[in-house]
Amino acid sequence: MELLHVADAVAREKNIERDEVLEAMEQAIQKAGRAKYGHEHDIRAMIDRKTGEVKLQRFLLVADPVEEEYVQISLKEAKKTNSEIEVGGYVIDDLPPIDLGRIAAQTAKQVIVQKVREAERRRQFTEYKDRIGEIVSGIVKRVEYGNITIDLGRAEAILRRDESLPREHLKNGDRARAYIYDVREEQRGPQIFLSRTHPVFMAQLFSQEVPEIYDGIIEIKSVARDPGSRAKIAVISNDSSIDPVGACVGMRGSRVQAVVGELQGEKIDIIPWSSDPATFVVNALAPAEVAKVVLDEENHRMDVVVPDEQLSLAIGRRGQNVRLASMLTGWDIDILTEKEESDRRQEELHVRTTLFIEALAVDDVIAHLLVSEGFTRVEQIADTPADELAEIEGFDLEVAAELQQRARAWLAELAEKLEARRVELGVTDDVIGLVNMTPEMVVKLGEKEVLTLDDVADLASDELREIIGESLSETHANEIIMAAREHWFADEQPADPA
Repeated sequence: MELLHVADAVAREKNIERDEVLEAMEQAIQKAGRAKYGHEHDIRAMIDRKTGEVKLQRFLLVADPVEEEYVQISLKEAKKTNSEIEVGGYVIDDLPPIDLGRIAAQTAKQVIVQKVREAERRRQFTEYKDRIGEIVSGIVKRVEYGNITIDLGRAEAILRRDESLPREHLKNGDRARAYIYDVREEQRGPQIFLSRTHPVFMAQLFSQEVPEIYDGIIEIKSVARDPGSRAKIAVISNDSSIDPVGACVGMRGSRVQAVVGELQGEKIDIIPWSSDPATFVVNALAPAEVAKVVLDEENHRMDVVVPDEQLSLAIGRRGQNVRLASMLTGWDIDILTEKEESDRRQEELHVRTTLFIEALAVDDVIAHLLVSEGFTRVEQIADTPADELAEIEGFDLEVAAELQQRARAWLAELAEKLEARRVELGVTDDVIGLVNMTPEMVVKLGEKEVLTLDDVADLASDELREIIGESLSETHANEIIMAAREHWFADEQPADPA
């Protein structure tokens, strides 16, 4: 019974199953038995779960013929002890209880400790792998080179230096709250990784402080953090009678201040979320005032125009405000003053007007009319129906048809020049056939010595965009590269046996 009492005590202390402790004990006794009678024998130990009685037995497998004399016995010999036994059965011999010597006892203890530790690790991993995304609280156990080990009571977790708040100094014995962002089963046992810089940590803190978020009335749409310095959080209310920003701030700022205090004074901007990207970006750039927003949906970019005196406020210290707004909204944001935006618009107007004057052999009045109607490329003029062009003020069908004829002639001449240049550079024909590949793009590739499908396939998307220019979106760049790689996968396909 003493064995059962020990097993119960260990199971309670380590919070593991009693059977796992008893199995560890059985393996320890079994190892000691094999050390005494010979490792070549199949010796097994069993502890009765009710009485605590230990049985030590040798098992012999009935085989015909016998290949391993220490663990097998012939059917003829086995029949002497049990007339009904067949091949594949076992002859079991009871062995006398062993008196564990000092070395054997030490070995048994090590086996038990090892097995109990393994069981404890399995329990920890099983318990914490489902708790990723939760906030836990624990006591700082030790600090080594900035990495902090936190005792969670039933396990230990690691708060690495890069997941800690800057200028935060936790000492042994301090209580700390953190977010479980990963649990991994490693050689030395389950590793629980904590973070105090993760955006979701802030969202969880607000969920604890604001009942409306916990109840689902207010929803946190996105969070952007510069840990320890500043953060932005976008919220929306599912109940029109509740102000999401006011609820998160709380009476006299009590709710937001509780979160700020936990995050060592990190300043928090609470932003009303909007489904309209322009409105959301304007809200996210607060407290700066925005004069105008220009969207480029294809490249997921946005030009934000602010008054001159608002520029530094919109950008923020070391670009912090615009960087956080970009992270919060998911849009690339360029901040321009009204003067810069005007200069850029004038430059674009000049470039497009010059293009039309040269390509269509028209005066600047007609070129300006085309630009003001939204035309940016000669291809648009060539492809637009003549009756639509004729609707432009001052144009008629005859003028429209002439403009189209000149646009098509210029494009044909340009195509000939680009084709000649491509051949001169040595760019292969199959590169032209890639998805949405234009002659201008092919020539730019050739000038950078990207001449074959394999050359294109070897590029990364940012390298391709650097060659072609910012007009090429990342999505389009990836499409081109994947199309160039298709022949690699086709080459790997097994040949058709037919």
